[in-house]
Amino acid sequence: MARLNKRQLFQIIEHAVRESGWNFLHLSTSGEHPARYQVYSGDRSYRVRVYVWNLTHGGQNRPEDEWRIQVTGVEQFEPEIGGKTLVLGWWDETRVFAGFDVSRHSSEFGASPSIQIREAALHQAVLHGFAPHNKGNGELAIAFRPDFLAPYIENLESLHACGEVDEEVEVLRQIGENPDEVADEDIGNEIARPRQYAVISTKRALREIDFRDRVLTAYSHRCAICGVQLRLLDAAHILPAAHPDSSDGTSNGVALCALHHRAFDRAFVTFGSDYRIHINDEMVEELKAADRAGGLDVFEQALRPILALPPDRKDRPAPAFIDAANDLRGWSLKSGRGR
Repeated sequence: MARLNKRQLFQIIEHAVRESGWNFLHLSTSGEHPARYQVYSGDRSYRVRVYVWNLTHGGQNRPEDEWRIQVTGVEQFEPEIGGKTLVLGWWDETRVFAGFDVSRHSSEFGASPSIQIREAALHQAVLHGFAPHNKGNGELAIAFRPDFLAPYIENLESLHACGEVDEEVEVLRQIGENPDEVADEDIGNEIARPRQYAVISTKRALREIDFRDRVLTAYSHRCAICGVQLRLLDAAHILPAAHPDSSDGTSNGVALCALHHRAFDRAFVTFGSDYRIHINDEMVEELKAADRAGGLDVFEQALRPILALPPDRKDRPAPAFIDAANDLRGWSLKSGRGR
């Protein structure tokens, strides 16, 4: 098993930030511990200090299912004042992280220090994106896929603090296995108030990740309107998630590049229940009148005449969602409005 060097591990973290829908700025450039970033999305921004090692098997005279980080190169974890401190392990063969609670390891290290997690949690994270591991002493380790890194950064203190209460660990375990089966009301009943927001946010993030995975896979990671890939894709809800009749089913999703997602949300383009793609002629005329139609020809040429559809019929956009979304955005395709 080849071990990745520090620069490679930091590159994986940077890719994971982007994969989870956020961006970052470098606050350090040495390639050594600790790496420091400003991670942000919209008006949310955190200064983050990162320690990371390869996850390796526990070794001789250790449990067969134990994996660990061997802490080397630092004498003590330094907290990021006013920010977040991450202590991570990376298992490259399965492409999952293990996150450890820095508050449980704040003193100076002795000889050959290591921090452990069990293999079952890592395997669960591969399958479901997230899994807690109760180490039995109030310490909670958390295994997660790269696309969960941003939610982990946002909520890490509260998530790790759940380890102090067995009932809260059980709720997290259930959320990891199937977030749809855990009601927000149950979270309110079982999770202490200071940690409720973090647990509800985790549940929602896992649902969004699952929706994104299913939609992008169904569309072969290509924009259904223009065919572009380039890791510039979103899994867009056809009927917006905030609508009471919306769904996280794949048939209420469509893979769109960033440009066409924005155009779809603003009712500049749409598609009908026959999957034909339309452009908003009224908006086109408004843009021309305002001298804001630059690039329109290129934009129109990139549009497919008909939406590129998933091979599996059950994954294709459902007419009920399409019609409801078009009504919501003011489209009148039957009257000829559109392209």
